Amino acid sequence: MEDILIVVGSTSDMPIVEKAERVLKAHDVTYRVEVASAHRDPARVQELAGQDAKVFIAIAGLSAALPGVLASHTKRPVIGVPVAAALGGLDALLSIAQMPKGVPVACVGINNGDNAAHLALRMLGIRE
Repeated sequence: MEDILIVVGSTSDMPIVEKAERVLKAHDVTYRVEVASAHRDPARVQELAGQDAKVFIAIAGLSAALPGVLASHTKRPVIGVPVAAALGGLDALLSIAQMPKGVPVACVGINNGDNAAHLALRMLGIRE
């Protein structure tokens, strides 16, 4: 079981993943990165949500459905990272922050993969 599974909606968002990886590599945690779009490959996203990761980080822009879709298929914590793909990332931030009751997703700042990793570490009980 990985400590953290990072799911990114598009390879174009890999610079945000790299921010999270820099933080995670400085700590003794296991993590894995997978590319899967909530819109283009929903079955794959559902499959990833069934993985035994302790915490999920979902990175997505535009409508940013990825964090919510992951959260709808797991009881594990999901951290959403909105990407500034359009509208300065405000559209993605609102999509992640405005989840319906019963489908919680933590949301960090736009393009802030660093804080997503820091939050995941805290969820795992790792103090920095």
